[in-house]
Amino acid sequence: MIFASEVLVVTGPALVADLRLLTEVADREFAALGVQGRVSPAADLPAFREALESPGPVVAVPGPDPEARALFAGHPRAVWVDLTKPAAPGDRFPPPASGPGATYLYGRGVGGLTWAIRHAVHRLRWPARRVPYGEHPDQWAEVRLPERGDAGRAPVAVLLHGGYWRSVWGADLMDALCVDLAGRGFAAWNLEYRRPDLHGWAATTEDVARGVALAVGDAPGPVVLVGHSAGGQLALRAAADDRRVTLAVSLAGIVDLVEGERRNLGDGAVEAALGGTADEAPGTYRDSSPMERLPLGVPQLVVQGGGDNLDLLDLGRRYARAAQDAGDDVTYLEMSGGHFDVIDAASPIWRATAGAITGRVFPSDRSS
Repeated sequence: MIFASEVLVVTGPALVADLRLLTEVADREFAALGVQGRVSPAADLPAFREALESPGPVVAVPGPDPEARALFAGHPRAVWVDLTKPAAPGDRFPPPASGPGATYLYGRGVGGLTWAIRHAVHRLRWPARRVPYGEHPDQWAEVRLPERGDAGRAPVAVLLHGGYWRSVWGADLMDALCVDLAGRGFAAWNLEYRRPDLHGWAATTEDVARGVALAVGDAPGPVVLVGHSAGGQLALRAAADDRRVTLAVSLAGIVDLVEGERRNLGDGAVEAALGGTADEAPGTYRDSSPMERLPLGVPQLVVQGGGDNLDLLDLGRRYARAAQDAGDDVTYLEMSGGHFDVIDAASPIWRATAGAITGRVFPSDRSS
């Protein structure tokens, strides 16, 4: 699909950032996505408000001005991105949005602009339907159905994002893979969930279980769970708890929480997410760590980029061997690539992963 109009990145008048750098980041992303786009700084609040009315895809970078940020509620069609983190734990930058599908990314720095542009493009190229599974703003899934065939009988793929279980990272990370899998004939569910840094570990595991149960429902065909990084742990744990899963896929997953905590992965991310060390909360680690749950009893695909964090590479290799030794049906796929290459739909490692998934689900007619 080619957009009829360009992607507009509009920056607020009080934004603290180098405009040239933002333009360089945006231009690289426009080229990678094959779209036209530009960065337009708003001189004042009226100009910012006017830019939000542009008919094409809009990415809004409001900056610290509370009046500019307050415009989110009236313009949920735009993708909003704050370069900074909330002022205090639990703060939500924008007010509640008035419409479904509103997106506000925050706390990822200048790099967050890259993800905001991607989200703006992907949601227009292959629109998703947002489905709530609870009352909290983070309890939802975005569903993309295949264009051809009987969508009601399509195999289901549930995707779980990573980000070391921290709230600054969200389901937008998995947009490209959802679009790719929908194009391959899957009903792709991009699952958001409450993260433990704000809501505790029990809320996260409960949300994943509820979201997966909603997606699976009475699915007549295969069900695939795909998780990236921290989401790899969540996908494997969910598969162990729900034997309706046909295939569980870990993309650079944190598959051994005990060792991950001991090695201080993500500057203490495992301990922070689970509410203590492995010695302090042994039951939580036993229930949550894929390594501790072996054998899972479901087929697994463990994918790891050779250029990723060396500890994740080590965890992935050792987990795959342990799972095989425990009697699980496990395929280990390692290729060149970094931590985010495994969720880049254009990368060789994802194409190989998608081929392995479709080969398992559509063995007679699709394998690439």
